[in-house]
Amino acid sequence: MERTTCCVVGGGPAGMVLGLMLARGGVEVTVLEKHGDFLRDFRGDTVHTSTLTLIDELGLWPRFEQLPYRALTRARVRLDAGEITIGDMTRLDAPHPMVAMTPQWNLLDLLATAAREEPSFTLRMSTEVTGLVRTGGRVGGVRLADGGEIAADLVVACDGRNSRVRAESGLPLHRYDVPIDVEWFRVPRHADDPDGGLGRIGGGRFLVMIDRGEYFQCALIIGKGTDARLRAGSVQVLRDLLVDLNPWLAGRLDDLAWDDVKLLEVSLDRLTRWSAPGLLCVGDAAHAMSPMGGVGINLAVQDAVAAARVLATPLLAHDPDAVDRAGRAVQRRRTPPTVITQTAQDVAHRRVLAPMLANPRELDAATVPWPIRMVQRFPVLQWVPARAIGIGVLPEHAPDFARRPPLPVVAPAS
Repeated sequence: MERTTCCVVGGGPAGMVLGLMLARGGVEVTVLEKHGDFLRDFRGDTVHTSTLTLIDELGLWPRFEQLPYRALTRARVRLDAGEITIGDMTRLDAPHPMVAMTPQWNLLDLLATAAREEPSFTLRMSTEVTGLVRTGGRVGGVRLADGGEIAADLVVACDGRNSRVRAESGLPLHRYDVPIDVEWFRVPRHADDPDGGLGRIGGGRFLVMIDRGEYFQCALIIGKGTDARLRAGSVQVLRDLLVDLNPWLAGRLDDLAWDDVKLLEVSLDRLTRWSAPGLLCVGDAAHAMSPMGGVGINLAVQDAVAAARVLATPLLAHDPDAVDRAGRAVQRRRTPPTVITQTAQDVAHRRVLAPMLANPRELDAATVPWPIRMVQRFPVLQWVPARAIGIGVLPEHAPDFARRPPLPVVAPAS
């Protein structure tokens, strides 16, 4: 049977950051990614301020600068009566006070290229995990779709909100009631369109448009469970709605069909225990976040940094008891920011979005929820949502063993 010290399941941002950092600490680590490449349409194509700081600490900023990205420095919302700013990233005390919008495959290629420079790192693509291997009450590895197995001192689940590892683990899960879903689609972008990220609220609808250069990636907030009813009608209803919200989209939606609209069933949950002997869950595998603010990636990466910091030493020592204690320490550290963020999202779901969908009305600067009115009246408060979105409650920084001076630019190896 193949063996590694740490087996990371999932090659998303959390898995790749954890694999890279542990390998820089000398730990033998294998990252398993079920897809054959990173070239997929991810929902989270934002690299937040705290992650940009981490990239700098890892010596990867010169390489990141070579990627095509758009810098978002302000979070804006258009109401029926005009546009308002609710968050100003330039007020943040950070090396890169922005959210960088770039296809997630660019970030994953960058991390994979850096990780492959470490002799103790292995990335296996097209490798799907189907179950856990247990020995004497302890997780001792993973079972693969091809029938093989990989033994490990520790398995870390970084395989997202639909985590197979989490499901196999039997760890207890707390779920929130969520009143919204999201319809996810693209619309063409013209050169004179607004740039960056733009929210649009009007007529009981909330539309988020993420600038990806040649097109906008759009997220339309809908009531939970209403997607099937909407799809039963003509897609022209959706086209008309989009033009009603943003008249400048007229003339470019004729090709939009229901087949182009994907449903994101929004969930908000977290494990009440993130670990078991030989197993740790982080990121969405430990706590699925709402897409509000796009902060799920930020939290997942910070989980990975915290995990790498406390796991490296016990993994190098092959001390199972110390590894398990470190896993519990990760949960203790990362639970407070998770709970605070999820509570804020839950309140926004129930107190803002659900009433807005249920009672459509015209909104202007005088009738929007009071927190938005406050940041308009006192612009200095725009630091607060900028901090919440860009940095989060408890930012994590790379330990000394993972830091590097700025590294030379190299071509990615996929």
